[in-house]
Amino acid sequence: MHLIFAWRYFKAKKSTNAINIIAWVSVTAVAVGTAALLLLLSVFNGFEDLVKSLYADFYSDLRVAPASGNSMTITDDQLKQVAYIPGIGAYSLVMEEKALLQNGEYQSIVYVKGVDSNYKNVANLSKRILHGKFELGTPDKPATVLGMGVESSVAVESDKAILPLTIYLPKKNIALNAADPLQSLSADPIVTSGSFAIQQDFDNKYIITNLGFIKRMLNMQPNEYGALEIRLNDAVKEAEVRKKLAAIFGDEYIIQTRYEQNRSLYSVMQTEKWVIYAILSLILVVAAFTMIGSLTMLVLEKQKDIQVLKALGADNTLIQKIFLSEGLLLASIGGLLGVLLTLLICWLQTRFHLIPLQGTFVINYYPVKMAATDFALVLLTVFVVAWLASWLPSRKASMQTIELRS
Repeated sequence: MHLIFAWRYFKAKKSTNAINIIAWVSVTAVAVGTAALLLLLSVFNGFEDLVKSLYADFYSDLRVAPASGNSMTITDDQLKQVAYIPGIGAYSLVMEEKALLQNGEYQSIVYVKGVDSNYKNVANLSKRILHGKFELGTPDKPATVLGMGVESSVAVESDKAILPLTIYLPKKNIALNAADPLQSLSADPIVTSGSFAIQQDFDNKYIITNLGFIKRMLNMQPNEYGALEIRLNDAVKEAEVRKKLAAIFGDEYIIQTRYEQNRSLYSVMQTEKWVIYAILSLILVVAAFTMIGSLTMLVLEKQKDIQVLKALGADNTLIQKIFLSEGLLLASIGGLLGVLLTLLICWLQTRFHLIPLQGTFVINYYPVKMAATDFALVLLTVFVVAWLASWLPSRKASMQTIELRS
Protein backbone atom coordinates (compact mmCIF):
# COMPACT_ATOMS: atom_id res chain seq x y z
CA MET A 1 0.00 0.00 0.00
CA HIS A 2 2.78 2.44 0.88
CA LEU A 3 4.22 2.03 -2.65
CA ILE A 4 0.88 3.03 -4.17
CA PHE A 5 0.79 6.21 -2.07
CA ALA A 6 4.40 7.00 -2.96
CA TRP A 7 3.70 6.61 -6.69
CA ARG A 8 0.57 8.79 -6.50
CA TYR A 9 2.44 11.50 -4.60
CA PHE A 10 5.15 11.46 -7.24
CA LYS A 11 2.72 11.81 -10.17
CA ALA A 12 0.24 14.17 -8.55
CA LYS A 13 0.47 17.87 -9.22
CA LYS A 14 1.49 19.79 -6.12
CA SER A 15 -0.12 22.99 -4.94
CA THR A 16 3.29 24.62 -4.97
CA ASN A 17 5.07 24.17 -8.30
CA ALA A 18 8.48 24.48 -6.62
CA ILE A 19 7.98 21.03 -5.05
CA ASN A 20 7.70 19.44 -8.50
CA ILE A 21 10.76 21.34 -9.70
CA ILE A 22 12.86 20.34 -6.68
CA ALA A 23 11.74 16.71 -7.04
CA TRP A 24 12.95 16.60 -10.64
CA VAL A 25 16.12 18.44 -9.70
CA SER A 26 16.86 15.68 -7.17
CA VAL A 27 16.14 13.02 -9.83
CA THR A 28 18.49 14.80 -12.25
CA ALA A 29 21.19 15.14 -9.59
CA VAL A 30 21.02 11.41 -8.82
CA ALA A 31 21.10 10.58 -12.56
CA VAL A 32 24.13 12.80 -13.18
CA GLY A 33 25.93 11.46 -10.10
CA THR A 34 25.22 7.85 -11.06
CA ALA A 35 26.34 8.40 -14.65
CA ALA A 36 29.51 10.25 -13.60
CA LEU A 37 30.48 7.50 -11.18
CA LEU A 38 29.78 4.71 -13.67
CA LEU A 39 31.54 6.47 -16.54
CA LEU A 40 34.73 7.15 -14.60
CA LEU A 41 34.82 3.60 -13.25
CA SER A 42 34.32 2.31 -16.81
CA VAL A 43 37.16 4.49 -18.12
CA PHE A 44 39.35 3.29 -15.26
CA ASN A 45 38.48 -0.32 -16.15
CA GLY A 46 39.40 0.41 -19.76
CA PHE A 47 42.83 1.79 -18.80
CA GLU A 48 43.35 -1.07 -16.32
CA ASP A 49 42.65 -3.66 -19.03
CA LEU A 50 44.90 -1.82 -21.47
CA VAL A 51 47.82 -1.67 -19.01
CA LYS A 52 47.36 -5.33 -18.10
CA SER A 53 47.38 -6.31 -21.77
CA LEU A 54 50.60 -4.34 -22.31
CA TYR A 55 52.25 -6.00 -19.33
CA ALA A 56 51.02 -9.38 -20.59
CA ASP A 57 53.07 -8.82 -23.76
CA PHE A 58 56.23 -8.78 -21.64
CA TYR A 59 55.50 -10.94 -18.59
CA SER A 60 54.66 -14.63 -18.80
CA ASP A 61 51.71 -16.43 -17.19
CA LEU A 62 54.04 -18.19 -14.74
CA ARG A 63 57.68 -17.60 -13.86
CA VAL A 64 60.02 -19.96 -12.03
CA ALA A 65 62.91 -18.03 -10.47
CA PRO A 66 65.54 -18.63 -7.79
CA ALA A 67 64.47 -17.87 -4.22
CA SER A 68 67.79 -16.07 -3.71
CA GLY A 69 70.37 -14.76 -6.14
CA ASN A 70 69.85 -14.07 -9.83
CA SER A 71 70.64 -17.47 -11.33
CA MET A 72 69.61 -21.08 -10.82
CA THR A 73 70.37 -24.55 -12.12
CA ILE A 74 67.75 -26.31 -14.24
CA THR A 75 68.51 -29.85 -15.39
CA ASP A 76 67.37 -31.47 -18.63
CA ASP A 77 65.29 -33.92 -16.59
CA GLN A 78 63.40 -31.03 -14.95
CA LEU A 79 62.72 -29.46 -18.35
CA LYS A 80 61.34 -32.77 -19.64
CA GLN A 81 59.00 -32.97 -16.65
CA VAL A 82 57.84 -29.40 -17.29
CA ALA A 83 57.11 -30.23 -20.93
CA TYR A 84 54.79 -33.08 -19.90
CA ILE A 85 52.64 -30.97 -17.52
CA PRO A 86 49.12 -30.61 -18.99
CA GLY A 87 48.12 -26.99 -19.54
CA ILE A 88 51.59 -25.65 -20.40
CA GLY A 89 51.65 -24.26 -23.92
CA ALA A 90 55.31 -23.26 -24.10
CA TYR A 91 58.27 -22.33 -21.92
CA SER A 92 61.39 -20.26 -22.40
CA LEU A 93 64.71 -20.02 -20.55
CA VAL A 94 65.85 -16.44 -19.88
CA MET A 95 68.54 -14.46 -18.09
CA GLU A 96 68.45 -10.79 -17.04
CA GLU A 97 71.37 -8.61 -16.02
CA LYS A 98 72.05 -4.92 -15.66
CA ALA A 99 74.44 -3.58 -18.30
CA LEU A 100 75.93 -0.42 -19.76
CA LEU A 101 75.06 0.27 -23.40
CA GLN A 102 77.29 2.72 -25.25
CA ASN A 103 77.11 4.42 -28.62
CA GLY A 104 80.09 6.76 -28.90
CA GLU A 105 79.56 9.51 -26.33
CA TYR A 106 76.01 8.35 -25.61
CA GLN A 107 75.48 5.69 -22.99
CA SER A 108 72.66 4.30 -20.88
CA ILE A 109 72.23 1.84 -18.00
CA VAL A 110 69.86 -0.89 -19.22
CA TYR A 111 68.52 -4.30 -18.31
CA VAL A 112 69.59 -6.80 -20.94
CA LYS A 113 67.36 -9.84 -21.21
CA GLY A 114 68.70 -12.90 -22.93
CA VAL A 115 66.04 -15.25 -24.29
CA ASP A 116 66.06 -18.54 -26.15
CA SER A 117 64.45 -19.29 -29.51
CA ASN A 118 61.17 -20.34 -27.87
CA TYR A 119 60.57 -16.92 -26.31
CA LYS A 120 58.30 -15.86 -29.20
CA ASN A 121 55.83 -18.57 -28.14
CA VAL A 122 55.76 -17.37 -24.51
CA ALA A 123 55.51 -13.57 -24.79
CA ASN A 124 54.15 -11.25 -27.48
CA LEU A 125 57.15 -8.94 -27.55
CA SER A 126 57.92 -9.88 -31.16
CA LYS A 127 54.52 -8.45 -32.13
CA ARG A 128 55.39 -5.08 -30.61
CA ILE A 129 58.28 -4.26 -32.95
CA LEU A 130 58.22 -0.57 -33.87
CA HIS A 131 61.18 -0.47 -36.25
CA GLY A 132 63.23 -3.21 -37.84
CA LYS A 133 62.87 -6.93 -37.05
CA PHE A 134 62.94 -9.23 -34.03
CA GLU A 135 66.36 -10.74 -34.65
CA LEU A 136 68.68 -11.60 -31.76
CA GLY A 137 71.71 -13.01 -33.55
CA THR A 138 73.96 -15.77 -32.23
CA PRO A 139 76.20 -16.13 -29.15
CA ASP A 140 79.24 -15.05 -31.19
CA LYS A 141 77.48 -12.45 -33.36
CA PRO A 142 74.76 -11.00 -31.11
CA ALA A 143 72.00 -8.67 -32.17
CA THR A 144 69.60 -6.79 -29.95
CA VAL A 145 66.13 -5.28 -30.01
CA LEU A 146 66.03 -2.03 -28.05
CA GLY A 147 63.21 -0.48 -26.09
CA MET A 148 62.05 2.73 -27.77
CA GLY A 149 63.28 4.82 -24.83
CA VAL A 150 66.69 3.13 -24.82
CA GLU A 151 66.96 3.71 -28.58
CA SER A 152 66.46 7.41 -27.98
CA SER A 153 68.85 7.63 -25.01
CA VAL A 154 71.78 6.16 -26.99
CA ALA A 155 70.89 8.16 -30.10
CA VAL A 156 70.63 5.32 -32.59
CA GLU A 157 68.16 4.30 -35.28
CA SER A 158 68.04 0.62 -34.55
CA ASP A 159 66.97 -0.52 -37.99
CA LYS A 160 69.44 1.70 -39.86
CA ALA A 161 72.56 1.69 -37.67
CA ILE A 162 75.77 0.74 -39.51
CA LEU A 163 78.17 0.61 -36.57
CA PRO A 164 77.53 -1.71 -33.62
CA LEU A 165 76.97 -0.56 -30.05
CA THR A 166 79.19 -1.63 -27.17
CA ILE A 167 77.67 -3.49 -24.26
CA TYR A 168 79.37 -3.82 -20.87
CA LEU A 169 78.36 -6.59 -18.48
CA PRO A 170 79.79 -7.30 -15.00
CA LYS A 171 82.41 -10.02 -14.80
CA LYS A 172 81.27 -12.91 -12.63
CA ASN A 173 82.84 -13.26 -9.18
CA ILE A 174 84.96 -10.13 -9.63
CA ALA A 175 84.53 -7.19 -7.24
CA LEU A 176 83.95 -3.71 -8.61
CA ASN A 177 87.18 -1.75 -9.06
CA ALA A 178 86.48 1.75 -7.74
CA ALA A 179 89.57 3.22 -9.39
CA ASP A 180 88.69 1.84 -12.83
CA PRO A 181 85.15 0.40 -12.96
CA LEU A 182 85.59 -0.75 -16.56
CA GLN A 183 88.16 -3.30 -15.40
CA SER A 184 85.29 -5.14 -13.65
CA LEU A 185 83.23 -5.28 -16.83
CA SER A 186 83.42 -7.40 -19.93
CA ALA A 187 82.71 -5.61 -23.20
CA ASP A 188 81.51 -6.81 -26.59
CA PRO A 189 80.06 -5.20 -29.73
CA ILE A 190 76.41 -5.82 -30.46
CA VAL A 191 74.40 -4.79 -33.52
CA THR A 192 70.85 -3.44 -33.38
CA SER A 193 68.11 -5.13 -35.38
CA GLY A 194 65.02 -3.24 -34.25
CA SER A 195 63.13 -1.51 -31.47
CA PHE A 196 59.95 -2.30 -29.57
CA ALA A 197 57.27 -0.20 -27.90
CA ILE A 198 55.13 -1.71 -25.15
CA GLN A 199 54.98 0.53 -22.13
CA GLN A 200 57.27 3.20 -20.75
CA ASP A 201 58.53 1.02 -17.88
CA PHE A 202 59.90 -1.48 -20.40
CA ASP A 203 60.74 0.83 -23.28
CA ASN A 204 63.09 2.98 -21.19
CA LYS A 205 65.22 0.23 -19.65
CA TYR A 206 65.08 -3.11 -21.50
CA ILE A 207 66.97 -4.52 -24.44
CA ILE A 208 66.52 -8.09 -25.71
CA THR A 209 69.21 -10.37 -27.08
CA ASN A 210 69.92 -14.10 -27.36
CA LEU A 211 70.45 -16.21 -24.26
CA GLY A 212 73.70 -17.78 -25.48
CA PHE A 213 75.43 -14.39 -25.71
CA ILE A 214 74.47 -13.41 -22.16
CA LYS A 215 75.63 -16.77 -20.79
CA ARG A 216 78.95 -16.41 -22.62
CA MET A 217 79.47 -12.87 -21.35
CA LEU A 218 78.64 -13.85 -17.78
CA ASN A 219 80.60 -17.12 -17.97
CA MET A 220 77.58 -19.15 -16.88
CA GLN A 221 77.37 -22.93 -16.72
CA PRO A 222 75.46 -24.84 -19.48
CA ASN A 223 72.50 -25.62 -17.18
CA GLU A 224 72.55 -22.25 -15.38
CA TYR A 225 69.75 -19.77 -16.13
CA GLY A 226 68.03 -16.73 -14.69
CA ALA A 227 64.41 -17.93 -14.85
CA LEU A 228 61.96 -20.20 -16.61
CA GLU A 229 59.01 -18.35 -18.16
CA ILE A 230 55.86 -20.31 -19.00
CA ARG A 231 52.78 -19.69 -21.13
CA LEU A 232 49.60 -21.52 -20.14
CA ASN A 233 47.05 -22.91 -22.56
CA ASP A 234 44.30 -22.57 -19.98
CA ALA A 235 44.46 -19.91 -17.26
CA VAL A 236 41.88 -21.85 -15.26
CA LYS A 237 44.50 -24.54 -14.57
CA GLU A 238 47.02 -22.05 -13.20
CA ALA A 239 46.82 -23.33 -9.60
CA GLU A 240 47.12 -26.95 -10.74
CA VAL A 241 50.15 -26.25 -12.96
CA ARG A 242 51.75 -24.22 -10.21
CA LYS A 243 51.41 -27.11 -7.76
CA LYS A 244 53.09 -29.50 -10.21
CA LEU A 245 55.92 -27.05 -10.85
CA ALA A 246 56.49 -26.75 -7.10
CA ALA A 247 56.82 -30.54 -6.90
CA ILE A 248 59.46 -30.50 -9.66
CA PHE A 249 61.59 -27.59 -8.46
CA GLY A 250 61.15 -27.64 -4.68
CA ASP A 251 61.52 -24.88 -2.09
CA GLU A 252 64.69 -23.38 -3.55
CA TYR A 253 62.63 -21.77 -6.30
CA ILE A 254 59.71 -19.35 -6.30
CA ILE A 255 56.83 -19.68 -8.76
CA GLN A 256 55.11 -16.39 -9.57
CA THR A 257 51.94 -15.65 -11.48
CA ARG A 258 51.69 -12.57 -13.68
CA TYR A 259 49.92 -10.80 -10.81
CA GLU A 260 52.74 -11.65 -8.38
CA GLN A 261 55.37 -10.45 -10.84
CA ASN A 262 53.58 -7.06 -10.84
CA ARG A 263 52.04 -7.07 -7.37
CA SER A 264 52.76 -3.38 -6.72
CA LEU A 265 51.20 -2.31 -10.04
CA TYR A 266 47.97 -4.24 -9.50
CA SER A 267 47.73 -3.12 -5.86
CA VAL A 268 48.09 0.53 -6.88
CA MET A 269 45.45 0.17 -9.60
CA GLN A 270 42.97 -1.39 -7.16
CA THR A 271 43.68 1.30 -4.56
CA GLU A 272 43.17 4.04 -7.14
CA LYS A 273 39.85 2.54 -8.17
CA TRP A 274 38.52 2.51 -4.61
CA VAL A 275 39.74 6.07 -4.02
CA ILE A 276 37.96 7.20 -7.21
CA TYR A 277 34.80 5.44 -6.07
CA ALA A 278 34.95 7.07 -2.62
CA ILE A 279 35.55 10.58 -4.00
CA LEU A 280 32.86 10.40 -6.68
CA SER A 281 30.34 8.99 -4.20
CA LEU A 282 30.33 12.49 -2.71
CA ILE A 283 28.42 13.58 -5.82
CA LEU A 284 25.59 11.32 -4.73
CA VAL A 285 25.80 12.75 -1.20
CA VAL A 286 25.33 16.24 -2.67
CA ALA A 287 22.36 14.93 -4.66
CA ALA A 288 20.92 13.59 -1.39
CA PHE A 289 20.57 17.13 -0.02
CA THR A 290 18.20 18.06 -2.85
CA MET A 291 16.24 14.90 -2.08
CA ILE A 292 15.97 15.88 1.58
CA GLY A 293 14.64 19.29 0.58
CA SER A 294 12.15 17.78 -1.84
CA LEU A 295 10.79 15.29 0.73
CA THR A 296 10.64 17.90 3.48
CA MET A 297 8.51 20.17 1.30
CA LEU A 298 6.34 17.19 0.31
CA VAL A 299 5.73 16.37 3.98
CA LEU A 300 4.59 19.94 4.56
CA GLU A 301 2.39 19.69 1.46
CA LYS A 302 0.75 16.46 2.63
CA GLN A 303 0.12 17.33 6.28
CA LYS A 304 -3.64 17.03 5.83
CA ASP A 305 -3.25 13.68 4.10
CA ILE A 306 -1.16 12.43 7.01
CA GLN A 307 -3.84 13.57 9.44
CA VAL A 308 -6.56 11.77 7.47
CA LEU A 309 -4.51 8.56 7.16
CA LYS A 310 -3.84 8.52 10.90
CA ALA A 311 -7.50 9.18 11.63
CA LEU A 312 -8.36 6.15 9.46
CA GLY A 313 -6.01 3.99 11.51
CA ALA A 314 -2.62 4.28 9.81
CA ASP A 315 0.25 3.91 12.25
CA ASN A 316 3.57 5.76 12.28
CA THR A 317 5.32 2.90 10.49
CA LEU A 318 3.03 3.13 7.46
CA ILE A 319 3.42 6.89 7.23
CA GLN A 320 7.20 6.56 7.42
CA LYS A 321 7.18 3.85 4.75
CA ILE A 322 5.18 6.07 2.40
CA PHE A 323 7.69 8.92 2.45
CA LEU A 324 10.67 6.59 2.63
CA SER A 325 9.35 4.88 -0.51
CA GLU A 326 8.92 8.29 -2.11
CA GLY A 327 12.61 9.04 -1.61
CA LEU A 328 13.66 5.63 -2.90
CA LEU A 329 11.38 6.12 -5.91
CA LEU A 330 13.10 9.41 -6.78
CA ALA A 331 16.50 7.72 -6.42
CA SER A 332 15.42 4.70 -8.50
CA ILE A 333 14.25 6.89 -11.38
CA GLY A 334 17.46 8.93 -11.20
CA GLY A 335 19.62 5.81 -10.95
CA LEU A 336 17.89 4.19 -13.93
CA LEU A 337 18.33 7.33 -16.02
CA GLY A 338 22.01 7.43 -15.00
CA VAL A 339 22.51 3.81 -16.05
CA LEU A 340 20.86 4.42 -19.43
CA LEU A 341 22.96 7.54 -19.95
CA THR A 342 26.12 5.59 -19.11
CA LEU A 343 25.25 2.80 -21.53
CA LEU A 344 24.63 5.32 -24.31
CA ILE A 345 27.85 7.30 -23.74
CA CYS A 346 30.01 4.16 -23.40
CA TRP A 347 28.55 2.72 -26.60
CA LEU A 348 29.18 5.97 -28.48
CA GLN A 349 32.76 6.16 -27.15
CA THR A 350 33.48 2.55 -28.07
CA ARG A 351 31.88 2.87 -31.48
CA PHE A 352 32.92 6.37 -32.57
CA HIS A 353 35.79 7.34 -30.18
CA LEU A 354 34.16 10.68 -29.43
CA ILE A 355 36.57 11.78 -26.68
CA PRO A 356 40.23 11.72 -27.87
CA LEU A 357 43.19 11.01 -25.63
CA GLN A 358 45.79 13.77 -25.79
CA GLY A 359 49.50 13.02 -26.04
CA THR A 360 51.43 10.02 -27.33
CA PHE A 361 50.01 6.68 -26.29
CA VAL A 362 49.25 3.28 -27.76
CA ILE A 363 45.66 4.41 -28.44
CA ASN A 364 44.27 7.85 -29.29
CA TYR A 365 40.95 7.69 -27.39
CA TYR A 366 39.75 7.01 -23.86
CA PRO A 367 39.09 3.27 -23.48
CA VAL A 368 35.95 2.16 -21.64
CA LYS A 369 34.94 -1.18 -20.22
CA MET A 370 31.65 -1.64 -18.39
CA ALA A 371 31.57 -4.14 -15.53
CA ALA A 372 28.41 -5.59 -14.00
CA THR A 373 29.99 -5.42 -10.54
CA ASP A 374 30.50 -1.66 -10.91
CA PHE A 375 26.86 -1.17 -11.88
CA ALA A 376 25.72 -3.26 -8.91
CA LEU A 377 28.01 -1.36 -6.53
CA VAL A 378 26.93 2.08 -7.75
CA LEU A 379 23.22 1.21 -7.64
CA LEU A 380 23.67 -0.15 -4.11
CA THR A 381 25.39 3.11 -3.17
CA VAL A 382 22.50 5.09 -4.66
CA PHE A 383 20.04 3.00 -2.64
CA VAL A 384 21.94 3.47 0.63
CA VAL A 385 22.39 7.24 0.12
CA ALA A 386 18.71 7.61 -0.83
CA TRP A 387 17.57 5.62 2.20
CA LEU A 388 19.66 7.74 4.55
CA ALA A 389 18.47 10.95 2.89
CA SER A 390 14.81 9.87 3.08
CA TRP A 391 14.87 8.60 6.64
CA LEU A 392 14.83 11.99 8.40
CA PRO A 393 11.89 13.57 6.46
CA SER A 394 9.93 10.31 6.62
CA ARG A 395 10.57 10.04 10.34
CA LYS A 396 9.42 13.62 10.81
CA ALA A 397 6.24 12.87 8.86
CA SER A 398 5.44 9.79 10.95
CA MET A 399 5.83 11.69 14.22
CA GLN A 400 3.09 14.21 13.45
CA THR A 401 0.22 14.06 15.90
CA ILE A 402 -3.49 14.04 15.08
CA GLU A 403 -5.14 17.36 15.70
CA LEU A 404 -8.83 16.99 16.56
CA ARG A 405 -11.05 19.98 15.95
CA SER A 406 -14.42 20.52 17.58
